[in-house]
Formats: sequence, C-alpha cells, structure tokens
Amino acid sequence: MLASPAQSLYTSAMPLTLKDIAHMAGVSASTVSRVLSRDPRISDTTVNRVNAVLQKTGYRMNSVARSLKTNRTLTVGFSAPDIANDFFMTLALGVESRLSEAGYSLIICNNSENQARERRNIQLFLQKCVDGIICIPVSGRGGGLAAARDEGVPLVLVDRLIEDFSCDAVLADNTAGSFGASDYLLSSGIRRLGFIGGDMALTSARERYTGYEKALEKQGLKPDRKIIRFGDFHMESGYQLMKSLMDLKEPPEHVFIANHYMSIGAVKYLMDVRYNPASGPYISNFDDMGIIPYLGFTRVTVAQPMEEIGRQAAELLLKRIKDPAGETGTLQPEIRRLPTALHVHGTAD
Repeated sequence: MLASPAQSLYTSAMPLTLKDIAHMAGVSASTVSRVLSRDPRISDTTVNRVNAVLQKTGYRMNSVARSLKTNRTLTVGFSAPDIANDFFMTLALGVESRLSEAGYSLIICNNSENQARERRNIQLFLQKCVDGIICIPVSGRGGGLAAARDEGVPLVLVDRLIEDFSCDAVLADNTAGSFGASDYLLSSGIRRLGFIGGDMALTSARERYTGYEKALEKQGLKPDRKIIRFGDFHMESGYQLMKSLMDLKEPPEHVFIANHYMSIGAVKYLMDVRYNPASGPYISNFDDMGIIPYLGFTRVTVAQPMEEIGRQAAELLLKRIKDPAGETGTLQPEIRRLPTALHVHGTAD
C-alpha cells in the first residue's frame, strides 16, 4: 500500500494525514505543506503552531522524503585546514550558529592543509548533495573547489581568497589590521621592526605582509630583508624563525608575527632560552587568542571577529542558496572584509 503524502514526509505510529495536522493546528493543509518546506513567507506564529502539533503527535521528519519534495537536504559542508585549531573552530561555531537558525545542519571535514584531502572533502559534500559549501581553501589555487562551482553548488570562501576564482568570500581586513599594528609600533619609536609571515602562496599571508610594508613606508622606512622571515603559519615555523632572528648579530627590537600559532612558537623559543619578559625582546601578532598575550612578551595583538566571520559566511551562503544569481541576475561575487581591532597589552618599547 502506498503511503499518503503526509506519511511520506513523516514517520509515526499514528496514521495521520496532512489534513489531520492542518485541522489540529487550525490552518489549511497547504499552510502545513509550506511549513514543512520551510517557506519563509509563513509567520513565526503559524510555524510554531504547526510545529507544536507535529511534536505533540510524535511525528519525525523524514529527511530523504523531504529532499525529494523540496530538492534540498538542508545540509552544508564546511572544509577547514585544522578543526583542532581554535581560530577555525570559532569560525565553525559562527557558521553553525547561523545555519541552525535557518534549520540547516553542518558537516565538518578536516583538510589538513592538503589539496588531495580538500578534493576528497568536496567530492564527499557533492555525494551528500549538500545545499552549499563553506571552505577555508588550502592554497591560492582553486583545486577541488572548481568541481563544486561547475555543478552549480553555492560556495563561500572564508579567511583566504583564490586568485582568478569567482566566488563569494568573507574574511578579516588583513591589510588594515597588519598596518594598524605595525604603524602603532613604529610610531612608538621602534625602527628595527622584524616580521615573521606565513606562506606567501596564501592571500591572507600576502595581505598581512602588505600592511607591514605600508606602515614602514608611512614612517619613511624601507623593508630590511635581514629581519624578515616567512614560514607556514604553524607553531614550529614560528619557533625556528624567531630563533633565526634572535641569532642575528643585530636582532630586531620587536617582531610582528602574522598569526597566533607562529606567535606561540616564537614565545616558546624566548622562554626556552630564558629571555626575561621584563627586558624583551617583545613580539606583537595578528590574532588575539589564548594565553600568549599574558605571558609578558606580547605588546600588541590584532583581533579578528572570528565568530562573526563565520556567521556572515553562513548568511551569504544562505542568500546564494535562496537566490543563486542574486538580485542583479548575475553571479558577481560578493567579498566582505570585516574590520579588526587593535589590542594593546603593554608599552611597545
């Protein structure tokens, strides 16, 4: 015997129909259908009334049947370099918070900064028929993300951009944040301001270095390559690069570090060789997380609105899911750069 339309959407021991639910909720059957399809035109009062009846009768949503009816799975894929990283997990919390409000579930996959894993993640999302994908890309190249775009799946990048890849994105204003911190330090009288940056294949790394260069230019200074280092945004990289700077015959007075994890490595080196926090050397860094600012070596940090970046990425994705071509009828990408905040933890010199 074929199931009724209501039974195909919900499973229950009670053989109720769509009309039964409508009668109990005091609305029409078509209104119940719209509530089940999450039609945004239905008022919250009506949605709550229908949902109360569904809960009372013990009905459970059958997601497979719903996806067949609405052509939506109400799931979103999120691919991040390291889900154990505080920065990326805070982003994910922001994403999940906004998606949950809209009735969506989030599938999180770790790509370990590996392009092959990123491609597998994207293929998994496509196999799961997700309604959209949010990704912190492994590199400045499109890689596996092109497959999602080619299939017309809405895609939003977070934290990093991909050159020559038309796509929505939400990230911090890296250049302005790095400029603000570097300019503050240079204006305090520091002249030998060292720099430890990330992989320059990443747009975020390049933008933060650009901010540092612009601050030097404002002060009439030129970059001194002897006190500039580039690594990979990881702790061990920060440790080794800080060591190489401190081993110089004339080490920098102060070092600006382009992310949190490299600053952990740098401070670990300073503690291992028993530098005194009271006399320096000192560091400042992009990101404002954990206990590093409170160990005595840090003077200035650049705080990113991590959770808000995640929320806005989810908001932008939901907008694309609802209206893929946008109000203009084109796929013109939207890039949102959110302002950072400068936190001063002590005198810069």
